[in-house]
Amino acid sequence: MPAHRQPAEWAPHDSVWIGFPSHADLWLDDLAPAQDEVVAFAQAVHAAGRGERVVLVAADDAAADTARELAGDGIDVHVAPFGDIWLRDTGPIVLSDGTSRWAALFEFNGWGGKYDLAHDDTIGPALADAAGFPARTNDWVLEGGAIDVDGTGTAVTTEQCLLNPNRNPDLTRAEITERLAADLGIDRILWLGDGLANDHTDGHVDNLARFVGPGRIAIPVPAGPNDPNATVYADAAARARAFGLEVVAIPSPGAVLRDDEIVPASYMNFYIGNAAVVVPLYGAPNDDAAIAAIAALFPDRTVTGFRADHILTGGGSFHCISQQVPTA
Repeated sequence: MPAHRQPAEWAPHDSVWIGFPSHADLWLDDLAPAQDEVVAFAQAVHAAGRGERVVLVAADDAAADTARELAGDGIDVHVAPFGDIWLRDTGPIVLSDGTSRWAALFEFNGWGGKYDLAHDDTIGPALADAAGFPARTNDWVLEGGAIDVDGTGTAVTTEQCLLNPNRNPDLTRAEITERLAADLGIDRILWLGDGLANDHTDGHVDNLARFVGPGRIAIPVPAGPNDPNATVYADAAARARAFGLEVVAIPSPGAVLRDDEIVPASYMNFYIGNAAVVVPLYGAPNDDAAIAAIAALFPDRTVTGFRADHILTGGGSFHCISQQVPTA
């Protein structure tokens, strides 16, 4: 391992931060059911002590009380102000050199200026400080959900997000490549094109393509001819194969609607914990097939699925609300 690198998600974790829905004005009628979905996810990752330490991050004392009541024993709760629960994007990325760890922090601009919520730009430093990690702040915009790594120095991202002028308009592809190498220990990048339809993150890759082993990447296949992301999936798979990766096909949920609008539902937003892999489900015909396909990739872990419909109303699923802390 080089001087510093972001480990693969399947590497051992000490803990995981999970955002707990805390703001009634944001979540409205979805607040309580989203909280229930988050707690089910947290308990699955904790796996009654067989998994990793789980820290639910609540934005205030009232939300923390609710989190403790719902989660029960074994799940820790930490209070730190945030705008919303998407800690994959706003939290610290913990790096390791094999013996020590530190937090990589990046600028956050509300996914290209779409959502300017108080404390989303401070929750990363706050969590790093609370955990006692030395931190390095990098002076460019990057969200954790915009990249996925295989732990050997290879990363995948999308052009739609990382090259979007609403993120780093003064940085070229080459300059972003250099910064990923310097800041996260990444030396090879698979650039995919667009992400999912109606994804307000501008195509985060953790909804599209996920590493499941060194040189091995999972990408959805369309759920029939009317799948709204059929072209995106085909292009991603073609680019991955041309890059030299083994592509594993995972079923797509197809068109998932909320108020007659297509939402960015994806089974790829699974979380890989020490003992469990947790897959978001949407009541789609391919829910069971997706769990089976992902379970085949992780025979040493329990693979389970939980509904994430209410979390998805905020724009993401389980991976988007979590950020793991790897062991040193």
